Amino acid sequence: MSVTVHSVIPIVPVAPAASAAASPQALRQRKRQAPKGRHVTPQSLADLQALFGDADLSARRDLLIEHLHVLNDRFGQLGTPHLAALAQRMRLSQTEVYEVASFYHHFDIVREGPEGTVPAAPALTVRVCDGLSCEMAGAQDLLARLPQILGAEVRVIPAPCVGRCEQAPVAVVHQRPVAGASVASVQALARTALGATSLEGAEGDEGAAQGGTATRAVHAARVAQAGQARTDDIPEALDLDAYRAGGGYALLAQCLRGERSAEAVIQTLEHAGLRGLGGAGFPAGRKWRIVRGQSGPRHMAVNIDEGEPGTFKDRWILERDPHRFLEGMLIAAWAVGIDAIWIYLRDEYHGIRALLQRELERLRAAPPVPVGTGAGAGAGVGAVWTLPTIELRRGAGAYICGEESAMIESIEGKRGLPRLRPPYVAEVGLFGRPTLEHNVETLHWVRELVEQGPEAFAAQGRHGRKGLRRFSVSGRVREPGVKLAPAGITLRELVDEHCGGLPEGHALYAFLPGGASGGIFPAALADVPLDFDTLQPHGGFIGSAAVVVLTRSATHWDRAVDAARNVMRFFEDESCGQCTPCRVGTAKAGALMAQPVWDAPLLAELSQVMRDASICGLGQAAPNAFDLVLRYFPEEVGASPAPATPPVEPASPDLGRSAPSPAPARV
Repeated sequence: MSVTVHSVIPIVPVAPAASAAASPQALRQRKRQAPKGRHVTPQSLADLQALFGDADLSARRDLLIEHLHVLNDRFGQLGTPHLAALAQRMRLSQTEVYEVASFYHHFDIVREGPEGTVPAAPALTVRVCDGLSCEMAGAQDLLARLPQILGAEVRVIPAPCVGRCEQAPVAVVHQRPVAGASVASVQALARTALGATSLEGAEGDEGAAQGGTATRAVHAARVAQAGQARTDDIPEALDLDAYRAGGGYALLAQCLRGERSAEAVIQTLEHAGLRGLGGAGFPAGRKWRIVRGQSGPRHMAVNIDEGEPGTFKDRWILERDPHRFLEGMLIAAWAVGIDAIWIYLRDEYHGIRALLQRELERLRAAPPVPVGTGAGAGAGVGAVWTLPTIELRRGAGAYICGEESAMIESIEGKRGLPRLRPPYVAEVGLFGRPTLEHNVETLHWVRELVEQGPEAFAAQGRHGRKGLRRFSVSGRVREPGVKLAPAGITLRELVDEHCGGLPEGHALYAFLPGGASGGIFPAALADVPLDFDTLQPHGGFIGSAAVVVLTRSATHWDRAVDAARNVMRFFEDESCGQCTPCRVGTAKAGALMAQPVWDAPLLAELSQVMRDASICGLGQAAPNAFDLVLRYFPEEVGASPAPATPPVEPASPDLGRSAPSPAPARV
């Protein structure tokens, strides 16, 4: 047998090149001497050490978004070196940290420049709401004029609905909202935030400002000054002492002492007909039973993301009576057997976040009843009550997190991508455990219903409907705001009886009954009852009861097509991109709707695909914007009247909180 002998290729050292320029081979060799990828700089690690100390950030993966907020608040942006350092401290991949940070609108990610340094953050950011109500009130004029007035130091950008539609137009100077914003009022607050001398050229009238270039130290000081919390931003709400003085938490004490049973409380909700008031309208009592029937431990998630354009009722409630909501939350936790509660609050509500932090600390320091009292309704025999763990989580600017499973993903520190169902969150929710999900208004009703009995609530209502609900009313009415009115009230009755009527010389032209998602209705339908299930035959739904009123007068015309284009731009921007029908459908719809004459057959085909194949309520409800314009306002888009479409019930109206039943359910 012959043996093949291979010659050995000798390794000959290469002498350094004589020229100053290194060879490509040498450059590659030097790069291999360090790990591939972005390196963590000592300075970025030192910055994190100053903010977080020696805490083990890897112990809580779910706090990633909270840590990103700390960095973004401190530095006015998220530099990629800080993201790399945070990934190292949390023992996560840099890709994972980056994909989460880049998902949310309120995180400003900035890369290093050619010289290897991160550009300085804007000294101040002014966000101008361009939601429908604010656009009707002059937001575009503010966006056009403010950049020149405020100068180069101040960044002015459009923002989706900030939840203050009754105060339109609204601007947010850093984290401080400006109601009824004007150039002068925004300019004044910006000068206060940065210091009176920082807005050069902004003295006196509204002449153009020339923002000077500050040194890095001065600039950093201004960013920190603009970001300081202001105690005058905290709403003057009913605090813990005042709430207790008015009988607050007495009902919870009765429950814990065994004077009321969980079954009796749940039956009260069922007999009153209380439904989820975040948009989907699922029966509250049935939801409690479903989660209570699951094996523990059970969790609870309260959704205060409230991102539906036109909706602000939860903010209004919390600014006035937060403990009524908190007592309802604790009663739900007692009845269902909840071990831990997460409150997910939209990032735009900075004052409310400070308020809830303060009141929750007071509640922990002085529980409504002595710890150890009674036995929890959902606990084992002999158990004693303790205040559940309550965590307040901060959203980061993502409308999609109004959908219950997307919110849960966000609480877990991930991108807010809706989950496929089943399983439903009542079975497999937060951290894989059965989860009770509610919004503020639903829990706010619990104390009143149980104390007064279901009959008092059910006796309310008009036109054959039962109960009361809060309507967020904005647009062309004399007195916008949150209106407590009977369920089933008509738009005409709501405006005349609760909103002071229309402005002088205005005639009702159209209205949105359920925010951006609920569709656009003509004045001819102003006498249809506003409630769950009453608007579906007309092609829309009430959702979160966010009513926006459009009118026509001798000097203006709120066209339905303009409103539809506004809300479709919103949906296109807010689509999470997970499913193609929504991601591509909203963009395609926006392009088709931008044309002066609409392609009705193509839009009808697009509508059907989006409704049938989108994962969540965003893609399923977005076609309402153009479907109802074609149906009720065809003359505005050069189309023939569209035929009436069958009633459509999106799986999750208002992104809404999909049905928690283990079996498929329509909501």
